[in-house]
Amino acid sequence: MAEERILAIVGPTASGKTRRAVDVAHALGGEIVSGDSRQVYRGMDLGTGKDLEEYGDIPFHLIDVAPAGSKYNLYEYLRDATDAIEGVKARRHVPVLCGGTGLYVESLLKGMRLPEVPENTELRASLEGKPLDELTKILEGMKTLHNITDVDTVKRAVRAIEIQTFYVEHPDMASMVSPASPLPSVIVGVEIDREARRRRITERLDARIEAGMIDEVRRSRIQVSHTSCTRGAILFRDARRSGNGNPPVRQAANDMVPRHGTPRVHHPLAPIRHAFG
Repeated sequence: MAEERILAIVGPTASGKTRRAVDVAHALGGEIVSGDSRQVYRGMDLGTGKDLEEYGDIPFHLIDVAPAGSKYNLYEYLRDATDAIEGVKARRHVPVLCGGTGLYVESLLKGMRLPEVPENTELRASLEGKPLDELTKILEGMKTLHNITDVDTVKRAVRAIEIQTFYVEHPDMASMVSPASPLPSVIVGVEIDREARRRRITERLDARIEAGMIDEVRRSRIQVSHTSCTRGAILFRDARRSGNGNPPVRQAANDMVPRHGTPRVHHPLAPIRHAFG
């Protein structure tokens, strides 16, 4: 593989992509750059499934880079991931992108660069109290919605409107949003049978609970609010809710598997296929 290329290992939750990324990094002399939007937060190790022991002596980046409960967005990820990749190349190692979050991985590989969009307090005040469906209609009038995560919560919809408003007011900055050119890369998609994935999710959840995930969640109450926590991984969020006493932890775990063990679970292959064919 050409030295300047990025090797991207992508796949759904519990497909084993981290292990494959580690094996490849060992074989090629690589360093791993995480593409997971949840694992950037410190102190949420079990709940976000960092599995740091799998990395062994392989250097990794974009894990534990932000305080739990803080806001870490796509702009910050693209900035930090680009810096990390340049550092890996400067050391004459192979960047191995492992993910993760489809929006992050796709945007990075497409060469997307975003301007930093400041908070617009006046706009936010005008949008306060509006329901999600109304915010969605406002955003649809400003742009074509390619990504439903823009409008899966009121907070995200407000932020998306804020960003689009900034682009309208600063057309010179808006031109930066178009990808310059895709990064040279080799993309490896890891697939897994649905039932096998369901089984792995169940086993992994059980193991994390036994390892102390609920205690991790309870400790986090000091620094992470309930609304901030729901921005974290599915396991961390549901464990936090079960940690409050109802429903019991084990029942909550059992209830999660049919809901989150389906193809709706965290699957970055779709946008990658769409973007790169």
